[in-house]
Amino acid sequence: MNRRTAFMLTGMMLLGLAISALPQGSLAQSNPLIGTWKLNVDKSKFAGPTHMRSSTLTYTQDGQNTRATDQLIDAQGNSATANFMHIYDGMPHPSTGLSLWDASAYTRVDANTIIVGRFKAGKLVQIGTLVVSHDGKTLTNTETGVRANGPPIDFILVYDKQ
Repeated sequence: MNRRTAFMLTGMMLLGLAISALPQGSLAQSNPLIGTWKLNVDKSKFAGPTHMRSSTLTYTQDGQNTRATDQLIDAQGNSATANFMHIYDGMPHPSTGLSLWDASAYTRVDANTIIVGRFKAGKLVQIGTLVVSHDGKTLTNTETGVRANGPPIDFILVYDKQ
């Protein structure tokens, strides 16, 4: 093999490696949840009295998982901070900061849709979906379930991306 042929083969191999690496980087889906979301109380719907005055969700990437922090103020003016780790394996993982549930399970349906289950003492008490709009500007959290000693849980929370 002459020098020119070796140079061309080496160049083609390097070009092939570069091209094969590009689709992985350019096609890798970014997580549309990442960022800060504020509750739009006017667009949200609650069964019974409004149970939140405000809510600010912050999603950050944590390796392959997504960490969620919710700073909220309830109808009585009490503030709370809830923490959830989105591990998309469909299994319950600890959630802290709210008394309604102590674990959450997440299953990703597609880039914009997640099914969520909420658990209290190992029992499924709530189920719902999180959907990010295709334009990435709206997050809708729809959940329904039961409380240990009270009215059912039924809401549609609409968040605006900040």
